Amino acid sequence: MKTILAQVKYKPCDFEFNYKQIVEQIEKNHCDLIIFPECNIESLGGKDLIYDDISQKLQTELYQKIAANNYSKAVLIGDVLIHNGEVAFSDDGFFVIYGKTVYVDELYRDDVICDLYVLAKNKYFVMNSYKDFVESITTTNNFIYINAVMMADENIYAGTSFAKNKDNELVLQMPVCKEESLIVDFNTPVEFKELQTEDSIYKVTTFALKEYCENTGFNKVILGLSGGIDSAVTAVLAADAIGAENVLGIMMPSMYSSEGSVTDSVALAQKIGIKTEKHSITPLFDNFMEKIAHELKGDLAEENLQARLRALILMFFSNRDNRLLLSTGNKSEIAMGFGTLYGDMAGGLNLIADLTKTNVYKLANYINRNEEIIPVNIINKAPSAELHPGQKDQDRLPEYEILDDIIEMYIEQNQPIEEISKKYGRLLVLDTIKKIYRSQFKRKQACLGVRLTEKSFLNGVNLPVIQKVY
Repeated sequence: MKTILAQVKYKPCDFEFNYKQIVEQIEKNHCDLIIFPECNIESLGGKDLIYDDISQKLQTELYQKIAANNYSKAVLIGDVLIHNGEVAFSDDGFFVIYGKTVYVDELYRDDVICDLYVLAKNKYFVMNSYKDFVESITTTNNFIYINAVMMADENIYAGTSFAKNKDNELVLQMPVCKEESLIVDFNTPVEFKELQTEDSIYKVTTFALKEYCENTGFNKVILGLSGGIDSAVTAVLAADAIGAENVLGIMMPSMYSSEGSVTDSVALAQKIGIKTEKHSITPLFDNFMEKIAHELKGDLAEENLQARLRALILMFFSNRDNRLLLSTGNKSEIAMGFGTLYGDMAGGLNLIADLTKTNVYKLANYINRNEEIIPVNIINKAPSAELHPGQKDQDRLPEYEILDDIIEMYIEQNQPIEEISKKYGRLLVLDTIKKIYRSQFKRKQACLGVRLTEKSFLNGVNLPVIQKVY
């Protein structure tokens, strides 16, 4: 039975687009069986559209339209079989196709006996998890895992479908965030190719921005260029994803900004070819203090005012030019509440929201692996919001290496406080965790981001805003 695995791109509940994607692959591939990722409302991130009558009707019609073409080959879309003009569902997961027993499920079970086991469950991307997932499948059946390529809000389905033979040997491995249709040869083992972490993150985040723009009608983006590592990495990702000519970086220095906040931003922009504008917030700040505040105190309110004045400028150009505003806060800052509501947290999408500061630096070094794209000054300078004279992030936060380790141990690994305290000391750990909880109200108002971990603040972590424990 000649079998083709079609790792295609879907769009959430875009039934016409998904129909065309499926039919194109059916008609261009010669085979007995072609297998697609599941394409029902729930598996495409449709959420409560599963209760919507129109969506349900369109879902049913999708399968019926494909069946109406009366293809001679068998078409398996998730757990739906279309063959000889008929749409078939199975109560127990078993189908007989050309005399072969095919079993389809959303979970892997090692007690099923069949000729072909199809694991059809669209699985969102989680960095550093792919090898463990592949190795978790120990099969005595010919086995296929099929995953879509798609953005569903914060979740990115990144493909990486694969197949194993009944001897548990890998026979096919498909790429990250790329459509592909390939013949499955269960007689020819292949060598496993590990996914390089930063390479995968780069592909997933650029894919996410491209898909978000394509699905929401944005052709251009805007972001603030601070001369820091977060905005630099975001700018590079944006330029690659949608073209440098569609990216506008706004430099907004204040009376506290270092010279490098502008010169380093200009150097970056010239290297990647994006357009820039410079608008100082100092006159706006001075006018506000004179006309409204009436006195300078050098306090948090004045720091937040600076961030909100920058957001005012960015949102103005976002609205005027129909540009998507990219927020640039990283997971470490988001965890600690180290961001200003309606200020630097403003935006429509955040590509690095699920990357700790440590991982942002790793991604920057990956970007510079062959040549200096992000100026070395940006990478080497001490992180600072530059909201008061001589400010550094570490004035208020632990060193990022320590902070990020605590965040990962507590949030992502779910380790108990006592265990983390053995490594870093109870007072520091408790203070960090207290800030995580007390910043939840900000995260509830943050923009959409790209999920890259299992325990992401975007989805997977559900902390209460109101609590008395921390």
